[in-house]
This record gives sequence, C-alpha cells and structure tokens, in this order.
Amino acid sequence: MNPNIIKLVSGSNAKLDEASTQATVKISCSSSPAILDISCFMVGGNGKVPSDDFFIFYNQPADPKHTVVFNPIDKCSGEFAIDLRALRDSAIEKCVFAATLDGPGTFADVRGCRISAAGKGTELVYEIMDGNAETSLVLAELYRHGGGFKLRAVGRGFHGGLKPLAEAHGVEVEDEAPENSRAQPHAQGVPGHMEAAATYSGPPKDTVQEEAPRPALNLTKIDLLKQQVGISLRKKNLDQEKARVAVVFDASGSMAQLYAKGVVQRAFERVLAVAAKLDDDGMLDVWFFATKSKRMPSVNEHGYEDYVKRTYPGPKMFGGLGIGNNEPVVMADLIKKYTKEEPGDLPVYVVFFSDGGIYETPKISKLLIQSSKHNIFWQFVGLGNADYGVLRELDDLQGRYVDNADFFALDDLDEVSDEDLYDRLFNEYPKWLREARQKGVVRS
Repeated sequence: MNPNIIKLVSGSNAKLDEASTQATVKISCSSSPAILDISCFMVGGNGKVPSDDFFIFYNQPADPKHTVVFNPIDKCSGEFAIDLRALRDSAIEKCVFAATLDGPGTFADVRGCRISAAGKGTELVYEIMDGNAETSLVLAELYRHGGGFKLRAVGRGFHGGLKPLAEAHGVEVEDEAPENSRAQPHAQGVPGHMEAAATYSGPPKDTVQEEAPRPALNLTKIDLLKQQVGISLRKKNLDQEKARVAVVFDASGSMAQLYAKGVVQRAFERVLAVAAKLDDDGMLDVWFFATKSKRMPSVNEHGYEDYVKRTYPGPKMFGGLGIGNNEPVVMADLIKKYTKEEPGDLPVYVVFFSDGGIYETPKISKLLIQSSKHNIFWQFVGLGNADYGVLRELDDLQGRYVDNADFFALDDLDEVSDEDLYDRLFNEYPKWLREARQKGVVRS
C-alpha cells in the first residue's frame, strides 16, 4: 500500500502514523559540490546530546542501544533506521538531522536537497527549495508529540561548517589542523584525500554533572577516507565481506622522488583506509621491494602518521634493498606468508604499487599461476606512463586456476579522487571472489 505523502515547508510539522514502530529518515540531494556528511544529534530536554555516544554519523553509526542507526548510501545520500518504541522509552526528546559539506561550496550550490521520514502508513517530505550560503544545515527534527512523533521542517544553516553545528548541540569541537593544510579540491570539484577537520570532545562541562572527562572522538584523515571506502564497497556488494589486506610498494631508484614528495605516504594512507574497513582485524600488512624485498611492521589506523618515513627512511639506497625492480622476490615472500606461515580461510587482497620497469615476465607469470590456487588476489597499480610488461596482459595470462589479478595505471596518483581510486581498486575483486568461492579457493 502506498504511504500517505505529506509535504512540509520551512517551519511546518506533521505527525508520523502512531501505529509505526519503525521509521526511516532519508537525506539526499541530486547534486553537490562536495561529499554530504550526514549526522543526527540525539538530544535531551536541554537541546544537548547526553554524551558523545549520541552524536550519530558515518564514523559512529549508532547509539549504544542502536535506537538510531545510520546507513550511508553514496556521497550525496544516507538514511537513518529508527526504533520508535525504543526512542519513546528513552530520555531522548528529539533527533536533529543535519548535513555538512565536506569540501568546497555551500548549500547554495546543492541541488535537490530533501529529507523524508517514512513510517508505517505516512511519509513526511521536506524539500529545501532555496539554497543557503552556509556549509552546514539543520534539515529537520523528529520530536515527541503525545504518544507519537512529529517531524518539523527546519532548514537552518550554520556558517563555518561542522564546528558551530556541533557546538549548538552540546558537542565541543577543537580545530586540529589549519585550513591551508586541507587537501585542495580537484578541477572537477571532487574531493581528494580528506584531512581531519575537528575533534569531538563530548558535551560542554556545564551540561555534565560529576562526570569524568570523556576521551575525544578524533576524526583522522583515515576516518574520512573510510567513508569513501565504504561507499565503494557497497557499490560492489562487498560491504559485508572481510579479507586480509596487504600493500606492496616499489622502492627502486626511480621511485625516489615519489617518496621525497610524500606521494608514497599518501598512497599508504589511502590503502590503510581499505584495511581499516575491509580487514578482519583492521591491520595492514606492508612490503617494500627493489632488488630485494623487506616486510615492514603491520599497522592499523592508529599508527599511520609518517609511517613510511619511520619504517623506511631514505635516502640510503632505500634501506639497502638496491635500486632495481625485482617483483618476483616480494611476490614469493607474500605467497609464503599467507600460504605457509600464516594460512587462513579469509581472502587476501593485495594492492601492489609499481612505477614500471617490469621485465621478469616468466617469473611473475609463474607466481601468478601458482598463487591462482590460493586465496590471494593481486591488484596491481601502475604509477606513471611506463613499461609494465606482463601486467598489461593479465587478462590473457593462460594457465591460472582463476583470474586472480587486475591492473590499471595512473599518471598522477595525487590527482585521482578517492571515489575513483576505490572504485577502480574494487573493479575486478568481486568477480574473482565469486569464482574463487565456486572453485573452493576461498572457503570463508
């Protein structure tokens, strides 16, 4: 049965069907100059969150009792699943729904912005017709009314982004990074590597009685990259999958400038976000190779800062590994780790960065054929327009049990948006995963 649709205008309100025990609140826009960071503040009678546990967003997608659960859809939309019975029995007076632009532009540049609340037989819809020259916007409030709930259309903007929006609802925000340290937008207006914007330290002191200070919710650049990883995983129906994640970096002499300019560190951070989202324990296994190879300490999202510099300082001929390209030596060591030293049922997802000079075609082919009967998928990424030899011919490589590898090259890794990079990283992986399960290569 089609729900009864009620359209709201700014300042108006309407009631959800009292028979509803569940509600879905969806926020979306048809176009936006930046990612739409969607949030919900579950506030008490004083209009403040009881604690930082009740600030719901992509990095904290539910309150402790899962009364409100956030499900991101894509970079321009997301929805909240709300248990109305649990909300009615709680101390929360209302849920405030908001959106912030994580990047360039204001809400004057956003098109088709709307919020809807759907219950059992009623859907309340509020469309924001006139854009605001602010970067944050409170769209609507779901609040108690009698024995049920009403939705009030608000449309109130905040200048300055997340900080004033959060402070207005009882969350202290401390700026961590100067504005000029944030990643610059690409020409197409798509965000690239996203930096930390703020630290959420819980409610102001005057709203908490006799309570010890709460630890800060630190939004690192890895937290923000994880949002885009999650979007790409959902596109490929991989959001429920787990895997062991590894990264391999070319450390040959021709890569020296990419290390010096921080490109390798930034590439590492973008892959670390994949591990933080996809890996079963959030750890990323790391290798560097040139003429020889070397395993580095595995790392999670809490140890990412200056990881490349700390674990692999230069210039000392890259730690004594030589200056040539010897892919087989690192590939063999990786296979050894996951098939003999630490075998397991989970798939192993490997991101392998190289700037070319691939000449060990017979050895590389043999290792790819050998590993095709193991639960290892190789995602090769070329850096620059160079000679990638056999990697460009992976689709035609014969003798493999399953097609276990993919390759693409990038002229400039820093110029590729996070969305495009993650979509390309997961292009062939779902197909391999299906075939590998069908043939018993992957048993998880």
